[in-house]
Amino acid sequence: MSAMRLAVLLAGVIVLFANAYSVLTVLIVPRASTGWVTYPMVVVRAVFRQSALLARTYATQDRILLLGEPVALIALLITWLTLAVFGFTLVSWGIGTQAFTAAFSEAGSSVFTLGFTLPHTEGSRIIDFIAAGTGLVLVALQIAYLPTLYAAYNRRETLVTLLESRAGAPAWGPELLIRHQLVGTVDNLASLFAEWERWAADVAESHSTYPSLLYLRSPRALNSWIVSLIAVMDAAALTLAVDPEGAPIEARMCVRMGFTCLRDIAEATRIPYETDPEPDDPILLTEAQFDEAYDHLVSAGFTTSRPAEEAWTHFRGWRVNYESVGYAVASKLNAPPAMWTGPRRLFRGESMEPQRPVDRRPDAAGGVTGAILGGPGPRPDQPPS
Repeated sequence: MSAMRLAVLLAGVIVLFANAYSVLTVLIVPRASTGWVTYPMVVVRAVFRQSALLARTYATQDRILLLGEPVALIALLITWLTLAVFGFTLVSWGIGTQAFTAAFSEAGSSVFTLGFTLPHTEGSRIIDFIAAGTGLVLVALQIAYLPTLYAAYNRRETLVTLLESRAGAPAWGPELLIRHQLVGTVDNLASLFAEWERWAADVAESHSTYPSLLYLRSPRALNSWIVSLIAVMDAAALTLAVDPEGAPIEARMCVRMGFTCLRDIAEATRIPYETDPEPDDPILLTEAQFDEAYDHLVSAGFTTSRPAEEAWTHFRGWRVNYESVGYAVASKLNAPPAMWTGPRRLFRGESMEPQRPVDRRPDAAGGVTGAILGGPGPRPDQPPS
């Protein structure tokens, strides 16, 4: 065996081991994995993001982004198969196959189990058996991977969809409290916060293990898991800030688990964040925006035992734990431009507020009266952060 063939053989073995390592860490090892093998997914996401910039409306942008992650998953499978064929081509040529094109044909025939090319030596037969097994295992693992992925996706989206009737679409924290007050279900906030604490723990585990879940968008264009999480955390923080005596203990635990979830995801996606911010550190949400939401809570009859100025100090102390990382994740995922969820370069500063449903009731004469539940939703003078 010549020195050149030996070098090519070693290069092929390295490629195959790198490919196998990528498959193991992405599909089997329960921990987030990144590397040069997954780079095609990054490229696909960037292409879809740039394509969405060309659209004029949010609905069109969302339809474009909706396809991004499924295409990225297909690109990852193609990458693994391509590297397997390339690696076995190098190995086949290195052990003595006469022509490089013949080695490529033999490797492709074996990986895809087509069998149209016969091995040339005893060593080639062994390599072909390994290559055929590799191709089958790659496809089988990817097929088994998708049900796991979509099972976690369905668990996530159930509570996100349920939140739509409680906090609007896209979700907004103050709206969540206002709607519960208007329909007399404030006592249900404790169970809601407890549900979202468990939900955040599930998302922290599944989405940091399988980062593709982060980019899979909700079935409804205005819903988003990250927007919903920020809205629930804002609602919990508002409850603790404006009425500490009446706030359920579940609100505190929900905020805690919520920002723990966001930080786990930030570590998995390499988003920097402050691990121990001070309660009086500045945040992007302004006091004027908070005061406006506070006034709407008061108008709806929500209990506020603290004045707005004092409540703002406490709310900022809670929000500083999750605002910056929440904004970064929402921007990275191109989430719907909801209120209090940060700026979006992709959506050109657009900010959408939730619309309350029409409250239709029969009048005394047997007709039907209609009014927006609790009056029109708040319309800030400037796009909220």
